[in-house]
Order: sequence, then C-alpha cells, then structure tokens
Amino acid sequence: MSATITWTVTTMDCYPQAEGETDVVFTVHWTCAGSQVANDQTYNASVYSTCGVTYVAGTPYTPFADLTQDQVLGWVWTSGVDKAVTEAAVQVQIDNLINPPVVQPALPWNT
Repeated sequence: MSATITWTVTTMDCYPQAEGETDVVFTVHWTCAGSQVANDQTYNASVYSTCGVTYVAGTPYTPFADLTQDQVLGWVWTSGVDKAVTEAAVQVQIDNLINPPVVQPALPWNT
C-alpha cells in the first residue's frame, strides 16, 4: 500500500511591480504531504521547500488573482523540483515510521 500524496502551495512571494505587471510571483512555497493507514494507525510525513520562478516580459502573464494552484505547481515542477523524487521521499518517511529502520529497545537490565 502507498500513501495518499497531496501537493499544496502554501504562499507565494511577489514583487508589487515588475516587468510592467502587478504582483509578479518570484518564489513559491510548497509542501508535499503524504498520509497512509497501516496497522490501524495513520502515518503522516511531508516535505516543505521553496522554488524560484521568473517572469519574462512579453511572455503570457496570468494576473495573481487568476492563478490556480495547479498552474503554480506546474511552475514548481518545471523549475527543477522533481515530483516523483519528492513523492518517493515522503513515502520513505512514512515507510520508516511504519517499520523503523533503527529501534532503541529497553535495556535488558531495566525490565
């Protein structure tokens, strides 16, 4: 079984004015979160990061108020964030919560 993965844009940094446009995004803050039920428990993990984006004058521009999360996530993935690798990292975190690779059992003389 694998985790349910959700990508979320949490905020965007903008220049008030740039290249003749208003509220031009230059940094996207995002989270890739996963949730999985195993052994009657829910396990959660996430990766948070930022991604720089650049608007070039003369290219198509979407006003800030008209941006969609899907559009902005598209920018993230085309700007060097590897979607598959990030989702795999979240899955590894969850797998390690379910089956820890390192444990610290109680000391045998403290039972």
